[in-house]
Amino acid sequence: MPRRPDSSASSVLRAGEAHHGLPVHEVVLLLGTDPDRGLAGDEAARRLDRFGPNTLPAAARGGPLLRALRQFHHPLIYILIAAGAVTAALGESVDSAVIFAVVLVNALVGFVQESKAEAALDSLRSMVRTTARVMRDGREHAVPSEDLVPGDLVLVEAGDKAPADVRLVRAVELRVDESALTGESVPVAKDEVLLDPLTPVADRRNTLHSGTLVTAGRGAGVAVATGAGTELGEIHRLVGAARVLTTPLTEKLARFSRVLTVVILVLAALTFAIGLARGQGASDTFTAAVALAVGAIPEGLPAVVTITLAIGVSRMARRRAVIRRLPAVETLGSTTVICSDKTGTLTENQMTVRAVRTPDGEFSVTGSGYAPDGEFRRGDGGTVSVAADRALYRCLLAGALCNDAVLTGGAAESGGEGRWSLTGDPTEGALLAAAAKGGLGPDVPAAFPRVGTVPFSSERRYMATVHRGGEADGHLLLVKGAVEQVVELCSAGMGADGAVRPLDRGAVLRAADELAGRGLRVLATAELPGAEPGGFGEGAPPDSMVFTGLQAMLDPPRAAAVDAVRACRTAGIGVKMITGDHAATATAVAGRIGLLTERREGEVLTGADLDALPAREYPDAVERARVFARVSPEQKLRLVEALQARGQVVAMTGDGVNDAPALRQANIGVAMGRGGTEVAKDAADMVLTDDDFATIEAAVEEGRGVFDNLVKFIVWVLPTSLGQGMLVLVAILFGATLPVLPTQILWINMTTAVALGLMLAFEPKEEGIMRRRPRDPGRPLLTTGLALRVLLVSALIVGGAWWLFTWERAEGASLAEARTAAVNLVVAVELFYLFSCRSLTRSMWSAGVFGNRWIIGGVLAQMAGQLAITYLPAMNGLFHTAPIDGEAWLRILGIALLASLAVAVDKRLRRQLV
Repeated sequence: MPRRPDSSASSVLRAGEAHHGLPVHEVVLLLGTDPDRGLAGDEAARRLDRFGPNTLPAAARGGPLLRALRQFHHPLIYILIAAGAVTAALGESVDSAVIFAVVLVNALVGFVQESKAEAALDSLRSMVRTTARVMRDGREHAVPSEDLVPGDLVLVEAGDKAPADVRLVRAVELRVDESALTGESVPVAKDEVLLDPLTPVADRRNTLHSGTLVTAGRGAGVAVATGAGTELGEIHRLVGAARVLTTPLTEKLARFSRVLTVVILVLAALTFAIGLARGQGASDTFTAAVALAVGAIPEGLPAVVTITLAIGVSRMARRRAVIRRLPAVETLGSTTVICSDKTGTLTENQMTVRAVRTPDGEFSVTGSGYAPDGEFRRGDGGTVSVAADRALYRCLLAGALCNDAVLTGGAAESGGEGRWSLTGDPTEGALLAAAAKGGLGPDVPAAFPRVGTVPFSSERRYMATVHRGGEADGHLLLVKGAVEQVVELCSAGMGADGAVRPLDRGAVLRAADELAGRGLRVLATAELPGAEPGGFGEGAPPDSMVFTGLQAMLDPPRAAAVDAVRACRTAGIGVKMITGDHAATATAVAGRIGLLTERREGEVLTGADLDALPAREYPDAVERARVFARVSPEQKLRLVEALQARGQVVAMTGDGVNDAPALRQANIGVAMGRGGTEVAKDAADMVLTDDDFATIEAAVEEGRGVFDNLVKFIVWVLPTSLGQGMLVLVAILFGATLPVLPTQILWINMTTAVALGLMLAFEPKEEGIMRRRPRDPGRPLLTTGLALRVLLVSALIVGGAWWLFTWERAEGASLAEARTAAVNLVVAVELFYLFSCRSLTRSMWSAGVFGNRWIIGGVLAQMAGQLAITYLPAMNGLFHTAPIDGEAWLRILGIALLASLAVAVDKRLRRQLV
């Protein structure tokens, strides 16, 4: 078993932390290695023992037993356990078994969900389990990445995944895709340049970060950090440190349960004290206190909450949103702010050419992504034939031939989905797709075989290729690259008719600036017919080439993103873009999706701006801003925490490794299922299977519906619990016989919760649900108006049942018959009240009596149950009931109708007051 790093090892790691700001020879010296031969084999073995394996450490977590016990740590569960124990003490073993079964089912669901959530850290550890190529003893070796140690000389080339944090000592045309780590939408060039020690992670050109992918070139470097010491390891630490927040629902239920616990205990104690004070026997008084406690406990609440959330999960799955934790269903309905990643979330994560400008004009390009579907249009909207415009054709030809990328896909190659995939640089993929839209398909390279290449480099900032098959004698030289460099190589420009005339370089540069101002990435193309193969290089004459045009591209917004952002803002939900990309790019995308309609001061902040903010100004600035660019993982996490500190319920969307800590910290983390990393999915509460931001809108709508239905159930169930408890208390105060027994109360609570209350979980969403403002996170489950309605219905149950029980006894009914009438009255009031609870504001008739067929089925089932408990001898013996006559039923229905009328009047008066 490898040891933990000792103090000397830690000092080497600390020295390596700012390696990007040190000359290469100093880094090599500090790590005691050789930049050409690497480490000796025996030294690598000693360092492996000293530093430990190159893996991410497993977080300390409790075992299965501890996780199982945690599921019972909740006030409402305490109440249920107490209810089960009391019921068992009363000898009602069946009822006690039912209560304990509810407790166990809830615990099992929580245990399974928590176990799934812990998979996030396991996925992070698996990301670095690759094979690394290293130099040891002067020879190249392939070793498991777990055996990599600080000081190893690591070799990488296109297609490799960086196995550790590596300071480069050599690099040849090296480009790396860091989008999963930094959010940068295009691969970044890497070299051995010396950087400022304060350079942020996203701009460290001289470092390969663990888990990133090499897309082009090759290089070698010294491993400066392994395992937990890497940037990936830091994200692992942040994910592990981020606490999994309770949701608004669980917080409110916990608060409600604590209050309910206190109320029940006080009332039970008061009942027992009053009974003793009145001289009643201790046994009878204790039975009354138990009846009050059992009556006041809503035994079915946890089960109904779980089932309601599970129904919400099923509905969301049909709308392409997969829920990993049940309470996340409701959290979306309470969300006040959505913090969205840009790349792959609001955008397609596929670079697309949107405009081409030649010396004679500009053309817009339709379509998005890498699919060859689109056309070229003039400024007036008319379609352009690419073959008819010589400059446009030659510009696209240069983009297609001076290119190392490969596009594959379409319906035949991707299971009928029509998705295209890219091997290579996204910028070059965009050029291939644009050429294909203009009729220059994959057969073009065969017509112009490549015979020479000058690869792109960060110094040259262009790529050049030489091809056979040019129309003039000799070969065709093509160049693409940064506008400033390519223009310097050109003395002429090509017109639409193919004529060559002198080039106005200033006009080209101004055009490029104007395109860049729209947030587009601009590349220039040029050609030289009749070139000599191999005769072009870095020292070639700069005024020999013909400029053919500019291609401007961007990672386009998703088609539905504009409507989704607008819908979220209409629903009162703030949307903020948080990305590791450049501020100009992020601002352009934000403008296109309607997130930035008018640019105001403070609406766009970079990571550097955030670091410069004084602590007292930070929360206000974060709440005011809408776009955050060049943001590190730590800053993303801090942004989420700052918004939560302001009382916001935060949903964080993302797809990369760099999003995982913020996804875990947010009230609800939303990961992309199709393009997201496994780390992001496992850290999230919800996964979008279509990667569409618009699906979040649908999920919010479902979440609001779920929360509404839960509140409706609570508003429906509380009057029964409170009414039954008060009914027992009134009997004690008057020294009278109990109108209902504990076993009868249990019958009412358990059967009505399942047959009646549970049907509210299937209630359709009310109209206008997405035109409401989000629920205030500090708002209690029950508003003052709803609490007063609960008290009104409770009073009606107490008064009606007490009057009916007294009336039946006065009319000569037996004690069992009078209690049976009281039991049926309580159920009848609940039944009529159920229809009223289908809407908390509209009347029963406007909400539609038959709008929820599940309620009709539940009512019929409950009626069958009441007839059984009233008239079946076996049920009479079990629950101490007796048959009642028709007149008693008429009195029951009359009181229930009066109670329903009173609720309708209450709703109408409140609507008029509002």
